[in-house]
Amino acid sequence: MKNVCMLLAAGLVVGCGSLKKKGGVAISTPIETRIDLTQVTDDKIPVVVNPGRFTQDTVTYYMPKVVQGTYAVSDFGKFVADLRALDYNGAALPVTKVDANTWQIANAQQLDKITYNVNDTYDIENTATETPFSPSGTNIEPENYVLNLHGFIGYFDILKNNQYTLDVTAPTAMKKTSALHSTGSVTSEDGAKITDTYFATRYFEITDNPMMYGALDVEEFEVGGIQIVLSVYSPNKIHTAATIKETVYKMMKAQKTYLGDINSTPRYDIYLYLAPQTQTAPTGFGALEHHTSTVVVLPESIPADALATAMIDVVSHEFFHIVTPLSVHSEDVHYFDYNDPTFSKHLWMYEGITEYFASVFQITQGLVTEEAFYTKIMGKIEAAKEFDDTMSFTEMSERILDEPYAKNYINVYQKGALIGMCLDILLREESKGQRGILSLMKELSLKYGKDKPFEDDQLIAEIAAMTYPSIENFLTTHVIGKTPIDYKVFFDKVGVAILKDKIETNFIQNAGALIFAGDQSRNALYFTELVAENSFWATQGVQPNDILKTVNGTTVSLANANEVLQKAFSWKVGDPVKVTIERAGEEIVIDTQLSQSYTNGSKLGVAKDVTDAQKALRTAWLKG
Repeated sequence: MKNVCMLLAAGLVVGCGSLKKKGGVAISTPIETRIDLTQVTDDKIPVVVNPGRFTQDTVTYYMPKVVQGTYAVSDFGKFVADLRALDYNGAALPVTKVDANTWQIANAQQLDKITYNVNDTYDIENTATETPFSPSGTNIEPENYVLNLHGFIGYFDILKNNQYTLDVTAPTAMKKTSALHSTGSVTSEDGAKITDTYFATRYFEITDNPMMYGALDVEEFEVGGIQIVLSVYSPNKIHTAATIKETVYKMMKAQKTYLGDINSTPRYDIYLYLAPQTQTAPTGFGALEHHTSTVVVLPESIPADALATAMIDVVSHEFFHIVTPLSVHSEDVHYFDYNDPTFSKHLWMYEGITEYFASVFQITQGLVTEEAFYTKIMGKIEAAKEFDDTMSFTEMSERILDEPYAKNYINVYQKGALIGMCLDILLREESKGQRGILSLMKELSLKYGKDKPFEDDQLIAEIAAMTYPSIENFLTTHVIGKTPIDYKVFFDKVGVAILKDKIETNFIQNAGALIFAGDQSRNALYFTELVAENSFWATQGVQPNDILKTVNGTTVSLANANEVLQKAFSWKVGDPVKVTIERAGEEIVIDTQLSQSYTNGSKLGVAKDVTDAQKALRTAWLKG
């Protein structure tokens, strides 16, 4: 889940305390908000919101139901407790809770401020059925606070465009990093606490600028004119910002080279939360992008080399969002409604093209081999087979919160990226190598840009007018339409073939397809039919429907399944492994050394008898 819009129209600038009449309400800017990390009680942070004076009888306060980039209901109001509206004498005003995210306040002319406490989302991920995606969630611990501000600060129905100030009080010695603009700080008389004041031109900037406080490890460095601030929380000190820095530096330097003259940002923050192996740790691994930052959640137990690979794949995707939707986006994104959102038809572009960029730049800039790039593309082809290949991508995008579309969302990172690949090859072919999907996105960025959204229904026609009939035909047939893509047609153009072969795989997948599934009724992780085609497990006598009971001494349940599989993904040939499986009530112990696992499948490779024209087009595709 990734995607955040650009919304930079400045809020109304009015001096502190001055009033301006609009629609029956007196607007005072900025709205003053306060979060106090030194007053946490029962894992809840107290919040104060002072909106200024109202002239109407009733006002409504909202917490976001949906936040940009997640394409799922988060209901951050569920984590708010004890909301009170107070008048200027400190007495309580009538408050009606309308739904999970909405409060109506009567006698609003007398409203001075509202107060409430906010619980975090990380603690309940393993016990609740529906929680926000971890990188969009919140954490409240003595040593770490993940402050995705949409989880703490809401908005009044008529004041979303007002300026905000935010005071965050914390112990003086506590480290902090913030993408939000700081205007100063005040230390308490005893020196124990410090209050930092931040400023936002409107509510969007509150939601678009996360913070992290606590026992952080921070590295700052410069890449191509961008100040990179890498903040890492590793509770057991397994990983450090210094060890991750070089990977991020090389990756972002390559990204800047690949992007060329596309507008960027003077500063980019990366917040990395490494989840420990506890019952209250988050398990929604991935990242959520913002305009000038990204929040990443990964398991702390991940080996260093696997962490480096994950950071390249995940953070590069987030950074490429500066192209779309941050620079190229529709009105649905630009004028996002946090509690009654409408969704653009173009996830194929926002997420699919972005994911393609995150893959193709690595081969273009020499970070991976051609073979590794082909393996990744083939993995996406195999993974896309798990979803409805006849579903219209534009229809899915527009109705992404509803079924059956919601369960196909992950396909935006599989087939969506493959759509980007096909468009790239087509554009290279039509232009004799001179244009590709990146140049098209640059042209769209110049035509629209961060402050000018496009009309959702007009984008395909706009692209058709800017490119070639074959591009319009492809988008109409395979993106708007329901016709599956024959990838062989596009690989033929560049002299690449899909080859049937015995291929290397890992210990949890067959060429990208997971060989495990979960059984809620038994709280168990079991092997699927695919285990028969995984040579390592098949050699050990594992059969379909065998339950995985323990791995190297760790008892396996659905609660820690992601963590167990993440570790297994990083296993190395030659390492010892001891697992216990259950079959028909009987436990079987496998105690052995890991050997390379193979499966029967398909792989991409250079075709035989390739023409000079195919070679030239492949070079243009992979080298730009």
